[in-house]
Amino acid sequence: QVHLVESGGGLVQAGHSLKLSCVVSGNTFYNYPMGWFRQAPGKEREFVATISKSGAVTSYADFAEGRFAISRDNSKNTAYLHMNNLKPEDTAVYYCARSRSTASSRTYFRSESDYVYWGQGTQVTVSS
Repeated sequence: QVHLVESGGGLVQAGHSLKLSCVVSGNTFYNYPMGWFRQAPGKEREFVATISKSGAVTSYADFAEGRFAISRDNSKNTAYLHMNNLKPEDTAVYYCARSRSTASSRTYFRSESDYVYWGQGTQVTVSS
């Protein structure tokens, strides 16, 4: 069984930044694309960002493009989401996920159905 643990959430003012971390158990982290998703109150979970297993290729939701940056450190089994210029509408529980498939070194996944392991989530609240 693979376990994912997110951290780094909190309460920040609009315009500020946060860095989320996701530590993945086991020794196969390097072999899977990773993704970040979020769920705001009363809304469905949505895609935020994804990164290939090599870290060479990334993809973002439109709202995240230019403000958020996904990265990974395969030596630490950790994925990151750097969030800059946060807005009140970014308030949500943020989840990291590990993909179902190992895929090629430049593949990433934007759909929830491509992910099989999920963390418990970390709350991000942005005040205006």
